[in-house]
Amino acid sequence: EAIRAGDVISFAPGEKHWHGAGPKTTMTHVAMQEAMDGVHADWLEAVSDEQYGG
Repeated sequence: EAIRAGDVISFAPGEKHWHGAGPKTTMTHVAMQEAMDGVHADWLEAVSDEQYGG
């Protein structure tokens, strides 16, 4: 799904998602997050160059 300047994206707690750009595009990520029950972001596995498309 294309995300454009000014769009607001939200995810349900526990929903796996990826933050990143494409090989020929950039992305700026601004996040506001609170700790729910003392838990912050759960960073998952790194994305390989093949998965990234670069």
